[in-house]
Amino acid sequence: MSTFSELGIRKGYIKSIKELGISIPSEIQEKAIPILLNDKTDFIGLAQTGTGKTAAFGLPILHQINTKSDKIQALILSPTRELVQQIKKQLFKFTKYTEERIFVEAIFGGEKIGVQINNLKRTTHIVVATPGRLVDLIERGDIDISNVKTVVLDEADEMLSMGFKEELNKILKSTKRGDRKTWLFSATMPEEIKRIVKIYMHPNTPRVEIDRNATVNANIKHQYTRTTIKDKTDAIVSFLDKREQQRGIIFVRTKAGAQTLAAQLVEKGFSASALEGDMQQRERDKVMRAFKNESLQYLVSTDVSARGIDVRDLEFVIHHQLPDQLEYYTHRSGRTARAGKSGISIAFILPIEIERIHQIQKKLNIRFSEVEI
Repeated sequence: MSTFSELGIRKGYIKSIKELGISIPSEIQEKAIPILLNDKTDFIGLAQTGTGKTAAFGLPILHQINTKSDKIQALILSPTRELVQQIKKQLFKFTKYTEERIFVEAIFGGEKIGVQINNLKRTTHIVVATPGRLVDLIERGDIDISNVKTVVLDEADEMLSMGFKEELNKILKSTKRGDRKTWLFSATMPEEIKRIVKIYMHPNTPRVEIDRNATVNANIKHQYTRTTIKDKTDAIVSFLDKREQQRGIIFVRTKAGAQTLAAQLVEKGFSASALEGDMQQRERDKVMRAFKNESLQYLVSTDVSARGIDVRDLEFVIHHQLPDQLEYYTHRSGRTARAGKSGISIAFILPIEIERIHQIQKKLNIRFSEVEI
């Protein structure tokens, strides 16, 4: 196991990340940072949520910024407003003890575009953006990314699944291919990702893959309990009753399902709120602030809305329904057992869904235990 110093990270950044509780590099950091620091190359990193990707690409980007220039030199694309804000905040924290000032701006929908345009008139070295809002600014002529040397596609598979294929193509075509390095980070490699790699990245690009089974298994107890449609809400209530002081996320498949379950829990006296795609941005931000500052105990969320949530000390996640996509089980479970702590990932299933449990066990190489609530 290497140290951050051995990987080539400067002392100021090491002091900052230690203060954030990061003292030993994660697997993706250990494998990616030396390549990204030392080679002017494209890069592919396959790793799940919660493996430390932000530091894996963020620290090398910060090392490469020329603060004597006021041009935008790096662009980080991410699928959701929450992830964009989280990445910007992390980069800012990484620079706490560095002598040079590196300026980062966040660009995303749901906020007045005029405010973001004015912010970009200031010195900006790194832009963290959602694809849709960035394309708006490019087409209006309010941002110049022609001097960008590094483009990071974070959660690339998720950006494509959310319908950003056209926007990603426009953005990558707006940067100078000869000078640009493209660093792609993704949990999976569907065909659309392979097309991006083929069109916009060099042949023989270095590739690092982190064993997804290791991240799903790490400190998480995987459980399921059998119930019926009629009794499912009462079963969840019974589970929560036994964990009075604990906090967690309850995952549902649909926006309407999130609102309905959250309302049922509130009616039964629980501190719960929904997070789903049809909510106004102001309401989403209000819910997330409450959840992060622990004034809200339970979050009921759809899979897409939960992307970008980085809340530590969550003791459990509940699967109100099993997800359609295998990757979503990994993303969901990874919300608990963070920073070396343990957690529970429990699915409330109908008897006919037991075969799905067996499929998840086999494909992810994990072991579920059946429990009674």
